[in-house]
Amino acid sequence: MSERSSHRGSGHWWAQRLTAVALIILGLWFLMSILLLQDLGFDAVSVWLARPSNIIPMILTFATLVYHSQLGVQVVIEDYVHGPTIQVFSLRANVLGHVLLAAAGMLALVKIGFGL
Repeated sequence: MSERSSHRGSGHWWAQRLTAVALIILGLWFLMSILLLQDLGFDAVSVWLARPSNIIPMILTFATLVYHSQLGVQVVIEDYVHGPTIQVFSLRANVLGHVLLAAAGMLALVKIGFGL
């Protein structure tokens, strides 16, 4: 095993830990914000989401959640998918699926928040 491959996982490990901490902070912000709303109807949430002080942390929350998920699924694939061809395919599908999920989520947030 080369020196590079022996240290390759530490960046991944740190990314998972940092995104987990960020999700705790952002999740608490989201929970507190939602609990303070008088009405959880679509219109009230859309107005809430349209504020820059809410849409920016909401986008950060979603992006962090998707990235954290992608990292976790990658670990599962690396640990449990053993055929080299299927592993490479699965890792690429994981990234593509999470990129598509992120794009769809960001588009939904922007459309709902700005009434597009």
